Amino acid sequence: MAEVRPVLIIIDDDPLITDTLHYVLSKHFEVCVADSRAQAKSLLRQLDEPPALALVDLGLPPSQHKPDEGFKMIGELLAHSPSMKIHVLSGQSDDVNVKHALALGALDFIPKPCDVDKLKELLLNSLKVQSVELSEQAQALTEKPEDKNGGMIGESLPMQTLITQIRQFADSPFPVLIEGESGSGKERVASNFHRFSKRAKAPYLSINCAAISPMLAESILFGHAKGAFTGANSSNTGYFEDAIEGTLFLDEIGELPLEMQAKLLRVLENGDYTRVGETQVRKSKARVVAATNRDLRAEVRAGNFRSDLYHRLSVFAVKVPPLRDLAEDSLILLQHFNDFYARETGQQSFKLDAKAQSRWLSYHFPGNVRELRNIIIRLIAKYAGQTVNEVQLSAELDLSRQNEIDGVPTVTNNGDLSGYALQHLQNEANVNLDQVLKSWEKAYVEAAMKITHGNLSQAAKMLGINRTTLYSRIQLQEEK
Repeated sequence: MAEVRPVLIIIDDDPLITDTLHYVLSKHFEVCVADSRAQAKSLLRQLDEPPALALVDLGLPPSQHKPDEGFKMIGELLAHSPSMKIHVLSGQSDDVNVKHALALGALDFIPKPCDVDKLKELLLNSLKVQSVELSEQAQALTEKPEDKNGGMIGESLPMQTLITQIRQFADSPFPVLIEGESGSGKERVASNFHRFSKRAKAPYLSINCAAISPMLAESILFGHAKGAFTGANSSNTGYFEDAIEGTLFLDEIGELPLEMQAKLLRVLENGDYTRVGETQVRKSKARVVAATNRDLRAEVRAGNFRSDLYHRLSVFAVKVPPLRDLAEDSLILLQHFNDFYARETGQQSFKLDAKAQSRWLSYHFPGNVRELRNIIIRLIAKYAGQTVNEVQLSAELDLSRQNEIDGVPTVTNNGDLSGYALQHLQNEANVNLDQVLKSWEKAYVEAAMKITHGNLSQAAKMLGINRTTLYSRIQLQEEK
């Protein structure tokens, strides 16, 4: 029987590079190639399983000289499969764009031209990291409920509030909507809703709505009868049927096609569904937990998501806080992952000196826990058993965007502001000026509240408005 090789997807528009890498790496990997983001997305839909590894060139068409397509590709790959190990192909090892790609969730970068033997070892090593992470997830799922809060680590108020909400809502039969930024840990939250509930011994099934073909979505969720469509040689159950009375986690729910949203709403309302090609009505008793990194309210206003489905899904809504809001939890997570990966890889953990630790605490982690974990993996690989200084740590951080708050940059004069506006308008096809102004207001309000440690009167004084005005604006922001 032939050995099953891990799947590697290479996304680069240079045929010389892709042909060479395909020839050399196909001895160790099942290699598939795409020359654009659109082709890669089409290819991902056709694969039975998501690739374990990806090599992504940032300069993809149609704008080879800008990294925008590469950035979007990284986000879409991780939306398709959060466990995929992504490596960035770059012509400049010190390029700030590379650091931003790493912050988005890429594990490491490969400078061009690359040493193919070193590349092979790097890819194989990242597979070892992946297997370590999977074993950690499996261990967390088998731990007793009282142990480590289901693998959720942190002592900050937002994290403790989230842990409390999970235990509070775990046994309810109603749907849960988990909202949060990419890399913040929504998958872990979803699994904990199951393991802390009375359904814990029933199946827990997870499906990524971004990873399934719109043409097959109905069959995958609800099953199909024999002969229902070309290739349906036998009848098949779907996820709702296989979940029985357990939990069905619908990740990236915002990617579900509109025509499927109506069918999902029917199941949520009364449990009724039918297999494709059948008329028999079946009943589902599975609990649905959904997650998204999109603003579904905005998607509803844009007509991309059904309002009735949104309200049905969000009977219980929990927000996974971004890492930048968790204060010194980043140090606790540093110690946890440092010890974990050192132990699992047979290496010594590293230490941060005082200045590096201060830099760590001030860093905003745009990629959240996923980025933090990847930084630690790289630091262990480079500095196992050593003390890491501020310069060495900074080389792994996306400091070019350190001054941004929720996507809003700090500017010191009108020239800087005009430059930002020019770049924003050039990069975005349709800019909503009202949204831009609201995001600036939100950023300054949050910054003032953070500086004053939540003192409303002091924050209002800092912003030059009265206390009641500030309170009203905060209330409006929370409602949206």
